Amino acid sequence: MAERTEGSGNSQAGGALEGAVPPLVNVEPWQPKFNPWLIGVVVALAAFMEVLDTSIANVALPYIAGGLGASNDESTWVLTSYLAANAIVLPMGAWFSNVLGRKRFFMACLVVFTVSSVLCGTASSLGAIILFRALQGAGGGGLQPMAQAILADTFPPQKRGLAFALYGITAIIAPTIGPTLGGWITDNYSWRWIFFINVPVGILALLLVFRLVEDPPWATRAAGGRVKMDYVGFAFLTLGVGALQVMLDKGQEDDWFGSHFILRLAIVAAVCLISLVIWEWFRKNPLIDVKLFKNLNFAGANAMMFVTGIMLFSSLVMIPLFLQTLMGYTAELAGLVLSGGGLLLLFLMPIAGTLTSRVQARYLIAFGWLSLSVAMYYTTQRLDLEISFKVASILRVVQVFGLGFLFVPINLISYVGMPPEKSNSVAGLMNFMRNIGSSIGTSMVTTLIARRSQFHQVYLARHISPGDPTFTRMLQSLAARLSVLGLSRSVATNQAYARLYQAVIGQATTLAYIDTFWVLCIGAGIMFLLSFALRRNQPGGGGEAAVG
Repeated sequence: MAERTEGSGNSQAGGALEGAVPPLVNVEPWQPKFNPWLIGVVVALAAFMEVLDTSIANVALPYIAGGLGASNDESTWVLTSYLAANAIVLPMGAWFSNVLGRKRFFMACLVVFTVSSVLCGTASSLGAIILFRALQGAGGGGLQPMAQAILADTFPPQKRGLAFALYGITAIIAPTIGPTLGGWITDNYSWRWIFFINVPVGILALLLVFRLVEDPPWATRAAGGRVKMDYVGFAFLTLGVGALQVMLDKGQEDDWFGSHFILRLAIVAAVCLISLVIWEWFRKNPLIDVKLFKNLNFAGANAMMFVTGIMLFSSLVMIPLFLQTLMGYTAELAGLVLSGGGLLLLFLMPIAGTLTSRVQARYLIAFGWLSLSVAMYYTTQRLDLEISFKVASILRVVQVFGLGFLFVPINLISYVGMPPEKSNSVAGLMNFMRNIGSSIGTSMVTTLIARRSQFHQVYLARHISPGDPTFTRMLQSLAARLSVLGLSRSVATNQAYARLYQAVIGQATTLAYIDTFWVLCIGAGIMFLLSFALRRNQPGGGGEAAVG
């Protein structure tokens, strides 16, 4: 910054110049009153609580159904209502923060989330808990993007990578421990306590946010204006995202487009979401700032985060599902297999955050995708029905390693070239893309496993017939061993047929899991190549682009 110097020339001219042009002064960048790390821990705690609730209720659904007199199929709406409401509010965070102010909006979301958690825990009917879960999801939808935006503005640009590492720990580890924690609480206490545990955490977070968090000048300038509600955009968003979420949740159960209900949902989702983009593009004060996607780097970062959501939840669903359905693991034991990966992320996230100050984000992203692709390939080579607890834990650790180098740099590079006042919109859209990717990833892998299991079962069944010598020898040998246990010849033969058929199903399902990991391997490989198309950033410069 150039310094102003006083000369000995014409003072009248100097006075005129001073009156026309204000003197250049050093303007100190805005800094929060309290330690940024203290603020970061507080907002991350609130985000952790919300992300945890996306998965903590999964294992408790049978207990919720039994306690409220509902079927297992009906109880899944407890999850669907939360995810749909959550996804609707996520991209609207910037609009709400402009109307209410970011701090007030964040606190309002905390209040809604905490109160609705109490209502969920005290619900006496299925309809009531579905309504309260939708309310909880709406309150939680503002916590994730606002927490990320607060971190982006609270920390100086050179420390933004570490700030996102703190947020990444909440966004990735919370859904990992959610099922295990939910299962433990349900088994030892009651399913209602998976909601009640939010209450003390929510109250504590609310008090700390009120005391510590403040809006930066650019957020304060944006807030408080009279902004008209975009009812048309809100209708498109609600119908489109709601229909998409229900379609993804119920698609495999209803045979996807073989069901008229799913087909109608797909049409509604497509029409409404396309109309939303067109409508918001031409509005002066849009509900969602879709014009941010004109920045190709931001669009690429969103695509990367979308696929990261697919990869995270795909592997998070597949490993426990494989161990529980085919290996006979309990929910708690399957959760322990995931715990090693969660612990690794606790170490990797800060490392990735530190590396962003030394290495271009796109190189870290490329390394993450390459590691993830290799990990998925390694899984296809080691996955079988005889893997031990140790091998399963190693597979999870290997899969998580690449994810540790994706979340932080992808979030960081999304801010390249973005003005500070757009941080709310950037955070909202990035979190929205990750959540939609998570829903699509879960639906994708469950569908692939079901369809590929049928394919492999048909193929393997061709080799199981009375005319096949190998099959006949296996059948006779197994029947003879069962006869030794005291079974009659006919019963032993029937039991032998049943056990061999069960083995075929197990093998076919295992092959389906391997096929699905192959798809993830190829997808991560494609992302590795696309990583180099991202814009270079200045290491340690936060949202600054590299020069030259």
